[in-house]
Amino acid sequence: MKNSYSMVLCAVVALAIAWSGGAFPAEKMKVVVVTGGHGFEEKPFGDMFGSFQNLDCTFVALKDESEIFEDIAKWPYQVIVLYNMSQGISEKRQENFVRLLDQGVGLVVLHHAIAAFADWPEYRKIIGAKYWLKDTVEDGVKHPQCQWKEGVDMKMHVEDASHPIMAGIKDFTIHDETYKGYNLEPDNHLILSCDEPGSQKEVAWTRAYRNAKVCFIQPGHGAATYVDENYRRVVLHAIEWVVAK
Repeated sequence: MKNSYSMVLCAVVALAIAWSGGAFPAEKMKVVVVTGGHGFEEKPFGDMFGSFQNLDCTFVALKDESEIFEDIAKWPYQVIVLYNMSQGISEKRQENFVRLLDQGVGLVVLHHAIAAFADWPEYRKIIGAKYWLKDTVEDGVKHPQCQWKEGVDMKMHVEDASHPIMAGIKDFTIHDETYKGYNLEPDNHLILSCDEPGSQKEVAWTRAYRNAKVCFIQPGHGAATYVDENYRRVVLHAIEWVVAK
């Protein structure tokens, strides 16, 4: 009787391992996708994240610009994806945001989120860039308002084919919105570039901030990009990379 039970138990375990490809399914990564402060096509954007089967995504539409960082005592997410262009963030929320990065929470920043929290100087150090919303004089240097143009065929060039985010990615073209004129931190690691005259050359990079991995991806304006398989791979790989140890 005991031998029969053991045989059945072994068979069940073997079937489970075979079903899972040799190992039990890994727990899905918990990701929070933050929006607010800028309009976007919600359904195709959500569909893109819904196609990432290894992610457990929670969407948070900010109501008062930064409330997600008000209380992080029971923070459940491994990755923050910023797709917001909200501006207000209190000193407490700034400190909480940085504390999450200190704890190793990964950060992926998409498209117009480069222009979020414009009055918080540390934000440019976190994401690796400063987008100028208007003509600005800072420390005696004049920075003209950044430029943008919708509906552009952007030829994307892989700058570091060895980087995990670029795995399986070759040069590709997407129809999106260009940005130009933002300032960059010198320690960014460029992974994608664009030679369109209306675009900044540097359109995707990685960096480290405190104990966090950070990736910025400039394209991401609308549905034509959300459905692009190359873009989806880059976003998914970026999320996976920022949590990899």
